[in-house]
Amino acid sequence: MLLEALRSRGFAVEALEQFGHDPRFPVTSNWSHLVDELLAFVARVRERDAQPAFLVGHSLGGLLSLMAAAREPSWARGVVLLDSPIVGGWQAQVVRMAKKFAFAGRFSPGAVSQKRRFQWPSLDEVRQHFSSKRAFAAWDPEVLEDYVVHGTVAAPQGGERRVLRFDRDIETAIYNSIPDHLPNYLRRHPLRCPVALIAGRESREMRLADLTFTERVIRGRKTVLEGSHLFPMEKPRVCAAFVEATLLSFDALNPRPVRALP
Repeated sequence: MLLEALRSRGFAVEALEQFGHDPRFPVTSNWSHLVDELLAFVARVRERDAQPAFLVGHSLGGLLSLMAAAREPSWARGVVLLDSPIVGGWQAQVVRMAKKFAFAGRFSPGAVSQKRRFQWPSLDEVRQHFSSKRAFAAWDPEVLEDYVVHGTVAAPQGGERRVLRFDRDIETAIYNSIPDHLPNYLRRHPLRCPVALIAGRESREMRLADLTFTERVIRGRKTVLEGSHLFPMEKPRVCAAFVEATLLSFDALNPRPVRALP
């Protein structure tokens, strides 16, 4: 729904369905191949429209957008991070040590994702499962329905069974390989476009993050909305309005294609 809300505001929106599932771009520490995957996608879009694009992403998508914009500065007109704190300073050191000694998964969301339920007898069972979860209670009903229908696919064995579209092992690998090198990365690849952050007021991820390095990158371009880390799914229309306002603040009075990420 968020992407449709942006389209209704006059933006051309392109999006990758998921990261890490193409064997050409495996999940590795610091997500370097996932950045390659995003850049390969943007390159395909640029075959139709070579104009610089805005990169808009939530969480993982925001950080990948940031790194992609730094790698290919002529491709990016601006970056909007949706609840994507940029890890730096002492927290980057902690993440690096956790990955080195293989205990990152004990503290990251990977501890949950590796046990995530991934199959159901029917679409109705999927709907009942997610609608009963506290994490989904605040989601917009239309977004939740889209998640149920498009976030699962028919099981290989046929029948009415449904399985998650996103492989939970890949999801866990992504969580456990979060970038710890962003300060050095951005020194090697200086950003040449503005970066803004839209954050959820009740976001646990933002609350636990040391935002010192994030503040250095966004340079005061920060908006806080009511909602959790998942506020784009809770208030998609409000989120779209603030994304538009942020893009306009990047001197984008004539909207051009937006590469929005899930």
